[in-house]
Amino acid sequence: MGRAFVYVILGGGVAAGYAALEFTKKGVSHGELCIISEEPVAPYERPALSKGFLLPEAPARLPAFHTCVGANEERLTPKWYKEHGIELILGTRVKSADVRRKTLLTAAGETISYKYLIIATGARALRLEEFGVSGSDAENVCYLRDLADATRLADVMQTSTGGNAVVIGGGYIGMEVAASLVINKINVSMVFPEPHCMGRLFTPKIASYYEEFYKAKGVNFVKGTVLSSFVFDEDGKVTGVNLKDGTDLPADLVVVGIGIRPNTSLFEGQLTLEKGGIKVNSRLQTSNSSVYAVGDVASFPVKIFGESRRLEHVDAARKSARHAVAAIMEPDTTPEFDYLPFFYSRVFSFSWQFYGDNLGEVIYFGDFSGPSFGAYWVHKGHLVGSFLEGGSKEEYEAIAKVTRLKPAVDDLSELERQGLGFVVALSEKLPVAPVINVGGSMSTVVLEKPLYAWHATAGVVVAASIAAFAYWYGRRRRRW
Repeated sequence: MGRAFVYVILGGGVAAGYAALEFTKKGVSHGELCIISEEPVAPYERPALSKGFLLPEAPARLPAFHTCVGANEERLTPKWYKEHGIELILGTRVKSADVRRKTLLTAAGETISYKYLIIATGARALRLEEFGVSGSDAENVCYLRDLADATRLADVMQTSTGGNAVVIGGGYIGMEVAASLVINKINVSMVFPEPHCMGRLFTPKIASYYEEFYKAKGVNFVKGTVLSSFVFDEDGKVTGVNLKDGTDLPADLVVVGIGIRPNTSLFEGQLTLEKGGIKVNSRLQTSNSSVYAVGDVASFPVKIFGESRRLEHVDAARKSARHAVAAIMEPDTTPEFDYLPFFYSRVFSFSWQFYGDNLGEVIYFGDFSGPSFGAYWVHKGHLVGSFLEGGSKEEYEAIAKVTRLKPAVDDLSELERQGLGFVVALSEKLPVAPVINVGGSMSTVVLEKPLYAWHATAGVVVAASIAAFAYWYGRRRRRW
């Protein structure tokens, strides 16, 4: 028993929805495409689970956040897939894959064959048992990775109002869930081993800003330690947590957010793996030419840094999915994937965005006692990363545009003095035509001291941009 398709997307998360929409834009025919997903619902915007889904008033519910509303595109409901002739094979686990034979075998025994496969299997939440702590099966211990997790967490939250929650982990999930718990009038303690929250991205100074706000909301931070064990009542419900440093905390609810692990097991030994994910080239193509990988599971070349990385964020999932489809459907005219790493979060009244890399010396700007501030990262004389809290749409666009350029910085004190004005003024001088990094070549804008005469900088920028554009155009014509 089996079915055959030209294109198969394995995985039903964010990337699958954006890939499906891109396929329809590129002219896929009815009956050629299918999506296989273990989840029982059509692809949805996963970030909604840690944000709108947990709110006490007017919480987000499907079908409101099906993909691709997160990028202001169409909302792809099950009806949309049917109208476009796309087969949704939901609630289905694939137990084995054979990339040489181009087949997938489901747990029900059905064989699905394909001409092209896009792996969008994402990642799974790390479990406490992997760190020697049992108790994940308790009714009030929750994770947050999929819709079922979010539904369970929301139900437990409703019975915990006025009670105590312990959040294990100080990263994205920990910070966003803690905010939702506070809004739901639940007392929160956050436990993590790092010296400050969001340790993979924030500096101590940036982290302190958010931690102080969370503390004002009643959040208790317990840093530099980890969960050791749970305290259970006679019904097996968790009533407290024991930490490695000897601290005991009461708990009506525990939320675990200790990281994720890419779902690569189906392809180990068949495809080349790298940095914990599936290695792909600049077209998102794996070591097997008929197989592509996107989203959390893909380790892809980040041209701006000249190395491969695996990025765990919705923006990378959306854009890599679209690019893989373009590379499959229009291989002769699709350029290399040129992604600028991007991360963001919105909690309470905060809204921050980060672009690039948090490597090198940090230069802060703005008012850390006010609503808007930021930071630049300068590595080997170049601005490689930018962070901004409380910016406008135009300011966020400016830091993205300039960070992609990796401008040279000769004077850090001058960069600090100009602050946000540096990227805003520089972005206004850039031509409308995109400056594209080709083959590792990057136009360079030099920040010199003093920089009061912006017409001089404009001349440098425009000249460098024109040169880069001419170089890109010539290379592109030769490639076509």
